[in-house]
Amino acid sequence: MQAWLYAFRLRTLPLAFSSIITGSFLAYSFHRSKFSWLVFALCLLTTLLLQILSNLANDYGDSEKGTDNENRIGPKRAIQSGLLSVREIKYGILITVLLSLVSGVSLIFSASNNLGVSVFFFLLGLSAIAAAIKYTVGKSAYGYRGFGDVFVLLFFGVVGVCGSYFLQANSIEASILLPAISIGCFASGVLNLNNMRDAESDALSNKNTLVVKIGLENAQTYHLTLIAAAFLFAIAFVILHFHSTMQFLFIVTLPLFRRHLVQVKHTSHLKDFDPMLKQLALATFIFALLFSAGMVIGAVS
Repeated sequence: MQAWLYAFRLRTLPLAFSSIITGSFLAYSFHRSKFSWLVFALCLLTTLLLQILSNLANDYGDSEKGTDNENRIGPKRAIQSGLLSVREIKYGILITVLLSLVSGVSLIFSASNNLGVSVFFFLLGLSAIAAAIKYTVGKSAYGYRGFGDVFVLLFFGVVGVCGSYFLQANSIEASILLPAISIGCFASGVLNLNNMRDAESDALSNKNTLVVKIGLENAQTYHLTLIAAAFLFAIAFVILHFHSTMQFLFIVTLPLFRRHLVQVKHTSHLKDFDPMLKQLALATFIFALLFSAGMVIGAVS
């Protein structure tokens, strides 16, 4: 059990939940009468399973390609450390895919009676499963070609926030893209930290992440841009739907992110990026909670 919990990489889970919390409680603030706690719980469960699937597939894919080796700075993966075998990880991936499908279908069944909408979300779920696996698995793994940031922005941001919003409200509006991109930017920031930490070993293993392509200094500037953009998109959304100053509650997290950015800017040893992953994931989770709380409070005030 300890080996599997290690392979699941639980420190990544708060980041996965951030998009669901944001989308669901935005829907609550605009369409309270339609809100379903069952749909919310199933959204969280499905996201949890997809995140675990992504982590297991990443463990397998990087091991298969030899990327997880003695040159890698980050924590040893489950296969690399000998905690789990390749066969066990493969079975874990298969079981998690099946559980994700069961949870996803249950979510769709609970949230929608429209056949067209149900088919769309089922296909979206299949694409999320495929994206989780293809990040590092296979010859065409997009994580090895520098497209990881795009997929993280899309699935952790746009799909997570807009999808959970629609499943609650049965409708969508263009402005929801603003907080969706905001959460996606934070998620891309976590991936960027991961890639900055592993920049040297990734380059040696031909894993051409965005950091490998643009260099460490540009990656640090890119990181600042992501965090700044996340706040700007959130502020723009609140201005569009302003009812109360409580909607700016998320601004209290600004010192957390400012301190984080100072650390990123002045870090020269790649290993020092590792603890920042957990810090940014937790800061994003707090941001999502406060943003959601502010929107809910603003809607009732």
